[in-house]
This record gives sequence, structure tokens and C-alpha cells, in this order.
Amino acid sequence: QVQLVESGGGLVQPGGSLRLSCATSGFSFSNYALSWYRQAPGKERELVAIISRIGRSTNYADSVKGRFTISRDNAKNTVYLQMNSLKPEDTAVYYCNAHIVATDYWGQGTQVTVSS
Repeated sequence: QVQLVESGGGLVQPGGSLRLSCATSGFSFSNYALSWYRQAPGKERELVAIISRIGRSTNYADSVKGRFTISRDNAKNTVYLQMNSLKPEDTAVYYCNAHIVATDYWGQGTQVTVSS
């Protein structure tokens, strides 16, 4: 049974940092690319970052380039999202995603609120 569990969200002031974690189980972690998405109130879910199977390749949404870093630890079956220089427009629920054999698996999400 595939499971993804996000953690690390919270309330942070503009300019601050947070590190999100996504612990996974139930599949061969190192065989799949992993992604982070986010969904702000009233908006569609959007791709934030994606990392290849062994972490050599990453891609980011233009809105977070230079501020966010996705990484993975294949020994711990965990993917991370380091978020720096946070802005109010980064406020959203952040979701971890694994696309496995034509099926998307999602975690429950973790709320990130950037506000003074």
C-alpha cells in the first residue's frame, strides 16, 4: 500500500524558511521521480518541483526558482523541499506526489502560511 506523509509546514514570516518532508512507504522509492505540488485557496493545484529517481535532475516552477530546493534520501525513502525567502504568495497546502504505473499517489498535505 503506497503511503506518503508530509510534515514540516507551519506559519512563517515573509523572508523566512521552512523545510518540508515527505516520508513514503509501499513502493520502490528509488525507482520513481517524486514531486511537490501546492494548492492555494481558490486556485488549481500546481507543480512546484520534481526530482529524478536518483536526484541528479531537478526542475522547478518559475515562481520558486532560486528559492526552493527539492532533494531526496533514497536510504530513508524521503523527499524534501527546502523553502527559503518565503513570500505571502507561497501560502498554500503543499502535497507530495508519486506517479507510479499511471497512477498518482498523494499525501494528505501540509499547510504553509507566510504572513507577518
